[in-house]
Amino acid sequence: LNSNTSTHQLNADRTLERRLALDSGNSSKAPSSDGVEKRQHRTKSLREKTGKKSGGQIGHQGETLRSVLNPDVIAEYPAPEQCGNCGCDVWHLPVTSVCKRQVFDIPAPQMIVTEHRVRGKICPQCHQDVQSEFPAEVKAPTQYGPRIRAVAAYLHHQQFVPEDRLSEVLQDLFSCRMVPATLNRITKQLGQTFQPVVEQLKESLRSASVKHLDETGFRIGGKTQWLHVVSSATQTWYRTTGKRKDLEPLRDLSGVIIHDR
Repeated sequence: LNSNTSTHQLNADRTLERRLALDSGNSSKAPSSDGVEKRQHRTKSLREKTGKKSGGQIGHQGETLRSVLNPDVIAEYPAPEQCGNCGCDVWHLPVTSVCKRQVFDIPAPQMIVTEHRVRGKICPQCHQDVQSEFPAEVKAPTQYGPRIRAVAAYLHHQQFVPEDRLSEVLQDLFSCRMVPATLNRITKQLGQTFQPVVEQLKESLRSASVKHLDETGFRIGGKTQWLHVVSSATQTWYRTTGKRKDLEPLRDLSGVIIHDR
C-alpha cells in the first residue's frame, strides 16, 4: 500500500509540475494568460520518451534531390585520349557512353546597377529645354531597386532578422551597404503601401457574420502595449494600443462576437 501510494503521489506531482509549466508557448493557453512579465523557459522538454531512435522511422517516405530533364547549364568535358588502365591510345575512338551528374546551386549574388538616361533637346521656337521622363519608380539620383528592398522586407518581417543583423547579411551576401535607417524607411513605406488593404480588411471584418476578438500584452520600447485582434475563419486584423480596454474595434460591429472563453 505504501508503494502504491508513493507511486500515485509521484505521478500527481509530475502532472501538477507539467500543468504549472504550461503557457501560451507550449500549450493551447491564451497569450493573455502569460501576463506581461518575462516568463522563465524550461530547459527540459515536456515530451514523453517513446523509446524510438531519433531521425526518420522505418517506413517513413523519404525525399531526395532528383535530377531535372532540362538543366540551366551544361558543362561538357572531353573524352579521354589514353586508357587509364593499359595506356592504349583511344583519342580516335567514338564516344560510347555519357554519364551525367547534376549540381544544384544558386548564382553568385551580386548587385546590378542600372543607369537610367533621359535625353533632352532645346525647342527652336521657345528655347525651352525639353526631355523625356524617367520611369515612375526612378525618383532619385541613386536609390535601391524593388528586388533588394523586397528581400530586405521579407527577411526583416517574415524571418524576423533584426535591422542591425540584416544590414550585415545584405553586406555579406550582396555587398549592399544598406544601413538600419534605410531599412526602417523601407518598413514605413511598406506600411503606407499596405494601409488601403488594412482598411479594407478592417471594414470586411466589421460586417463578418461571426468574428473573434481578443488582446494580449507585450512590450514596445520597454513599455507595456496591447495587441488587439479581430479575426474570422479567413481574415485577421491586428492593431496595437496602449490601452487594454480600447473600444475602438467594437464600433459599428455586426454579427456574432466570440471571445477566448
